[in-house]
Amino acid sequence: MAAPTLQQPSFLLANLKADSTTKPLLQRCQDLVKIIEEYPAKELHLIFPWLVESVFGSLDGVIAGWNLRFLHSRSNEYNIVMDFLNPSGPMMKLVYKLQAEEYKYEIPVNYLPGPVKACIQEGVLPDCPLFHNKLQFPLSGLLTLNIAFNPFEFFMFNFAYCLITPKNYPPGQHGSSTDSAYFVLVDTYLKYFLPTEGSVPPSPFSDSRGSVSAPSPRSSSVSFAGYGVHSPSLLKHHIFHQPSVNADPAAQEIWRSETLLQMFVEIWLHHYSLEMYQKLQSPQVKEPFSPTEEHVLVVRLLVKHLHAFSNSLKPEQLSSSPSAHSHTHTSPLEEFKRVVVQRFVQQKLYLFLQHCFGHWPLDASFRAVLETWLSYIQPWRYTGEKTNPQPEQNRTVPEKWESFVHENLLMYTKLFQVFLNRAVRTDLVNAKNALMVFRVAKVFAQPNLAEMVQKGEQLFLEPEHVLHHRQPRGYLTPGQGGSYLSSRQRVVTDTVFKVKSHVYALEGQDCQYKQMFGTELRGAVMKLIQIIAQARQTAKRISDHSSEVAANQSFLSWFGLSSSDLNTTFPGAEPEESGECLKKTHEFLDRALENLCQIFKLNQGQLTQLISNLGSSEDDGNNKQLPDCIQSENGLILTDLGRMQIINGLRRFDIHYQGDPELQPIRSYESALLVRLFYRISALINDRFGGHMNALCSRPDFLGRLGRHYLTNPDCTTKLWQSPTSRQMLERSRRPRLSLRPLASYRTILLLLLFYMFGALLSLGPISSTVLLLVGGFLYGLLMTLFADKLKTH
Repeated sequence: MAAPTLQQPSFLLANLKADSTTKPLLQRCQDLVKIIEEYPAKELHLIFPWLVESVFGSLDGVIAGWNLRFLHSRSNEYNIVMDFLNPSGPMMKLVYKLQAEEYKYEIPVNYLPGPVKACIQEGVLPDCPLFHNKLQFPLSGLLTLNIAFNPFEFFMFNFAYCLITPKNYPPGQHGSSTDSAYFVLVDTYLKYFLPTEGSVPPSPFSDSRGSVSAPSPRSSSVSFAGYGVHSPSLLKHHIFHQPSVNADPAAQEIWRSETLLQMFVEIWLHHYSLEMYQKLQSPQVKEPFSPTEEHVLVVRLLVKHLHAFSNSLKPEQLSSSPSAHSHTHTSPLEEFKRVVVQRFVQQKLYLFLQHCFGHWPLDASFRAVLETWLSYIQPWRYTGEKTNPQPEQNRTVPEKWESFVHENLLMYTKLFQVFLNRAVRTDLVNAKNALMVFRVAKVFAQPNLAEMVQKGEQLFLEPEHVLHHRQPRGYLTPGQGGSYLSSRQRVVTDTVFKVKSHVYALEGQDCQYKQMFGTELRGAVMKLIQIIAQARQTAKRISDHSSEVAANQSFLSWFGLSSSDLNTTFPGAEPEESGECLKKTHEFLDRALENLCQIFKLNQGQLTQLISNLGSSEDDGNNKQLPDCIQSENGLILTDLGRMQIINGLRRFDIHYQGDPELQPIRSYESALLVRLFYRISALINDRFGGHMNALCSRPDFLGRLGRHYLTNPDCTTKLWQSPTSRQMLERSRRPRLSLRPLASYRTILLLLLFYMFGALLSLGPISSTVLLLVGGFLYGLLMTLFADKLKTH
């Protein structure tokens, strides 16, 4: 049913709000489609903010919206949502309809990324042109500043912000899924607005003024070399140099691609400025923002698509120099592809990954961060070219990617060093952690890559006078030594300038660069190799021990006659560290060692000697020693080396139960019912006859020794390190008392059954067998008491 045309906008919004609580999603979407088609923009303008909030949720997370992050293809509502939010769907038609009228919608500055908000509140113009000329100053003062976005910007802001809004999981739902409606929509929007083939489809509602009111242009003297530092919008760069906007239809549509990308980068990545990151190195500073695994997975999707988008640049456009470009020959989209990764993503992604590497927990969830990094530093994986199939480890990195490696040097060197610091603190016996070390080593071991990185470091370390003597654009005149070699000198000088500019832009002018292939890092790599070798041996010991225990398993294991839990029979073992997982660990670490030797040109003989020396020291009983500690007033304190030894299962403390033996947790080989029953019986006997037991065991004669044999625990005489609390508990447990808990063991029950069955075969009744059992136990105790001194001497 079509919506009534005479209905007032206020009533329209009220009806939609009422329908949102009563009608199913399908019917609501059908009604919205009709309303968007039939109502004018003036009336749709009033419902747009509410509709966006009802779809994506409120910015503070109170309103959940349609829960796009938890909506999966299994849901009945999935296809409804995807059709409604499709780039060519009803929601986007509404956006374009409002865009043509240049309506504005406000967002509080408090919801902007931290560095952007700080700039605005300090009265400084943010780096990103997306936020220029959009401040709204209300009468209430500075604390309620707002940013006025056009409809497309407002829609994309809320869509991007939906990812980082804290939300509770609906019952039965789980996040971090790549098949959620949100993840698929991100992929769809990227492919639509940043196409690898063709151009961006035009919007159905064109504005003769250029589709969007662009902010005022910056001075033409501003360099067009680096987004995030000093570059204007691509839209402004193109439009304000064209005599007619309508002459090139693509120029009217490039603003959507740029806006979408800027919004994604700002909301998802721009949470750390260089100054903020340097402050975060202090442990007293609280983190301003902590991304989730789901967030990182979406960022990786963005990185992969941007590489594919950039690599779709036509070869003739890629090879030509920037100075040769003319707007009559190069489309805005092609120009956008050329600069998109370096200008829009590099700096913010670098700081984002730096933060994740330094603050992410030391567990397997770090894989999402790792793969995002590895995706960025391997753009050649997303070229779309079909090359001859060859083994992945033999794929040589083409020479054409050398400039990318040099202009992203820190992405390779600094992040590798930070990963190295994580790896030496990680449990490499765990197959998932071992896999991550192997993945990094495998990527850097690709033929030609290490050489490119090393050359980039050499260029950065070129003396500063190389830059001081540069001519404009790097050209040398004949009078200054220019010759047929001047072209090569110019290229080298420009490359040096680019590498230095990249490092100083990301790390600051006063950065202390640490070489990836320097002496210091080589020592750190050798330390990692030693830890990998130790982890391999630990995994082998766990595997061998588990195999031995498994070979001893039998039908009687149910009765407690053999180990009931393989994973608890060896220190440091975890559920996933057994069987096939340990084999994978050994394989991953072996291949990681090979790749590290290849990357850093390590001598195989020295490596073999290092591992063999390590093996001999382990065999000499190193595993029986305590972890590395220092003595303090409060006892032993682990050092960093000691923590690494415990994490990798190399050393451990001798841990003994020092509480009341009767109150130990019920074991798998004990009957819970009998344990509790016998405890109550023995507690009653001990309470009633405790005084007599103390008197008996206090006697120095033979009867006292016999009483102590039956009523005291000989294990309590062992000297152990004890806290004051455990020492008091141990004193209480040393008092003479009767313990019936051994009778609750399945092993004991089985032996008693076998004994009574054997007695029945000898024509002995239950009473006779019981008396015989008690007499045998008494005689055994008598003999043990008589010969106790001789046994101790022996």
